[in-house]
Amino acid sequence: MSFCCGASMIGTKGTLKHYRTQVHNVPLLFCPVCHRVEVHYKVENEYEILAEYAHGDGASEIDFQDYVLEDEDTIFENCVNHENEDPFEMVQSQIDMGLDLLSIAKQIQDEKWEGELKKRLAMLSQRKLKLKQKSSKIR
Repeated sequence: MSFCCGASMIGTKGTLKHYRTQVHNVPLLFCPVCHRVEVHYKVENEYEILAEYAHGDGASEIDFQDYVLEDEDTIFENCVNHENEDPFEMVQSQIDMGLDLLSIAKQIQDEKWEGELKKRLAMLSQRKLKLKQKSSKIR
């Protein structure tokens, strides 16, 4: 499981730009709190090599899946949430995990971690509220 600022990162695939080359279908990890994106650690080296070669060849875009065969289930098996899940349920799951971690922080009396978790839980709660308001407008 990968974490960023107190939240579990979400497994997804996306496009990254390496200089002038767009690399499509790259396995990524996305933080639902701060929106940080990083290449999944299991394919980080392959991505760097492929992106450098493609850039060196002057390719404007390539598909990661055409060159690196990785089973999606294996890559994202350690991710708690995935992009194709319901956003509201995903945020609720992140809040639940944050509350569990907050309980541990209180037990070990780590005030710094406790403060960080409370801040992130507040951000996740705001995100949940926005999703709730958005869904009520659609109905």
